[in-house]
Amino acid sequence: MKQLTVLLLCFGLVFAASCKQKKASTETTEEISQDLPVKVKGEEVSYASDSTNLKGYIAFDENATEKRPGVLIIHEWWGHNDYVRERADMLAELGYTAIAVDMYGDGKLAEHPDDAGKFAMSVMTNLPEATARFNAAMDLLKAHESVDSEKIAAIGYCFGGSVALTMANAGADLDAVAAFHSGVQLPVMPSADLKANVLVCNGADDPFISPESIEAFKASMDSIGANYQYIAYPGVKHSFTSKEADANGEKFGLPLAYDAEADVKSWQSLQQLFEDSF
Repeated sequence: MKQLTVLLLCFGLVFAASCKQKKASTETTEEISQDLPVKVKGEEVSYASDSTNLKGYIAFDENATEKRPGVLIIHEWWGHNDYVRERADMLAELGYTAIAVDMYGDGKLAEHPDDAGKFAMSVMTNLPEATARFNAAMDLLKAHESVDSEKIAAIGYCFGGSVALTMANAGADLDAVAAFHSGVQLPVMPSADLKANVLVCNGADDPFISPESIEAFKASMDSIGANYQYIAYPGVKHSFTSKEADANGEKFGLPLAYDAEADVKSWQSLQQLFEDSF
């Protein structure tokens, strides 16, 4: 009996020591992961709707171990280019996992505004296919190992902003939506189906966005009690977040201009939107 008691006591001491070591090891691992610097990893991804092959780009901090919100980024009317990937990397730096989506198919890019307009119109006039492409990207994002699938946002630039707002208005399951230099006269206007908090950042001197469309958008948002912010930057023109805007404006005779101050302020507003929404 005495031997059994001694054996049980020894076993208990060994077990307790083992648990203590395991706990210490876990705490050490967590501390190490928290101390690691941000290391953004970007990956090209292929996915598809029922009728279209799509080429995207996912960026995330591979040193982070916790699940984090996911963000869809929708490109300007030029198509899925380096600019939208840079924004994905910037969001990854902030601790999100971001997918730069492809709304045209096969990573198609426009070289001229006439082509860009045709590409954009083909999407906005075929909402079932646009929705399918958007949802395919969202499903891919939610399935990523780093993403908390219950925390999803969408942002977009120019054409992409209109797409993001339209998807949100149609009832997409999003926590937050942000649109930059985006039209607000949309195929689907705000209704009770809107779930997301909304941010719109536009130039007050953007000739592509009429005062009438802004008033109609605000009236629709107010009528449903939406949580939104519409910011208009005085003296700022279209495409103000893109450093290629001035060159493109000069090349094609378009009223485009980069504005560093509005770019920074709108990015800060986006971060605040995410802090409030997640």
